[in-house]
Amino acid sequence: MLDPIVAFFQRVFAAIGRGIGLVVSWILYPFITVANWYRARAWIIKGPIGIGLLVLFGFYFYFIWQTQVWTGFNPDYVNDYNFAQRKQDAGVAATDTNTTAAASETSQPAPKTCIRSAVVDVTADLIDQNVDQNAWISSMLLYKVGFFGLDWDNTPWFDNKASFQRGVNQAVRRTSVELVDSLGRVRGTSGVNADLQRARGNIQFDEETWYFGSDSLLPKTPTPTYYRTAMEDLRKFNTSLEACEAIFDGRSDNLIEFLDRIANDIGSTSAIIRERSEFHNGGWFDTRADDRFWFAYGQLYGYYGILSAAGADFDAVIKARGIEPIWQESIKQLRSALNIQPAIISNGREDGWIMPTHLATMGFYILRVRSNLVEMRDILAR
Repeated sequence: MLDPIVAFFQRVFAAIGRGIGLVVSWILYPFITVANWYRARAWIIKGPIGIGLLVLFGFYFYFIWQTQVWTGFNPDYVNDYNFAQRKQDAGVAATDTNTTAAASETSQPAPKTCIRSAVVDVTADLIDQNVDQNAWISSMLLYKVGFFGLDWDNTPWFDNKASFQRGVNQAVRRTSVELVDSLGRVRGTSGVNADLQRARGNIQFDEETWYFGSDSLLPKTPTPTYYRTAMEDLRKFNTSLEACEAIFDGRSDNLIEFLDRIANDIGSTSAIIRERSEFHNGGWFDTRADDRFWFAYGQLYGYYGILSAAGADFDAVIKARGIEPIWQESIKQLRSALNIQPAIISNGREDGWIMPTHLATMGFYILRVRSNLVEMRDILAR
């Protein structure tokens, strides 16, 4: 009695096997045809083609390696700076009792030095991580070519690191603007610092320029070169500041403006995440969810270091206005957001029970951080 049932399932599995075989044959047919054609050619034709294929494979190996290996990535990177050991704010004259005592013994005046800006140091180091410790993915040729012409951002592959780098770069760009407009000058009574001005201009350069482009036959300066120049200019500014030849204006109104700009910046990101979460909740099948997530993650990663550094640069203002507890809480929340590192980003429904909603979770952390920034700004403005 079981023979007809067994025979039925045998026919079903045989049909499935033939279907899979046909699909595999269809996929492999172009490659087999090309391989047969290649074997029939003379070496004068095989040689250049073989070299070209090796170069192409080498490019793709390098591309895959750079997109998957995140050098220098460390959510606890702020600990390496030891900001708690800072005794003075940025830009003020350094007081070193040992140097003063030695100078008095030799009757020689001690060289005047000032405190470097932690914000500038962290900003420069974030650029260094993006373009020196790692390759800048967004302007790599194979990233620009995409997947058979389809932008990698529209696929689930090879775009997470690029989005993370762009998020970090967004925090760096915002900070560079504030350094030029307010922090690096006495507002209304001093000119714009030339080093900071150059850094701002270079870091605002577009993120996707390679050596050549479709709009011109002439060679171009690629994006990473501009960003490296911006990093060097930031370090020049801090060297000048340390020699008391530059200005860092650590007033409370400058801190208010800085916090306001950052709150607006991450508020814009929160709106982008909300839009994606509400109207494109395709769960694990939303191929743009990872772009939004890792951009926001990179932005918070950058601001975690920059705001921690601002706490050192504006330490006197923070303590004098009594916002130290909420400042520390904001830093803790920024660090907590960096604990979210899912292997696959899912943009499920908020009331769903199968697929998680990582975008909504990231949006929650962003709004908490923004709320604290707004509260600190309001306290400082009273």
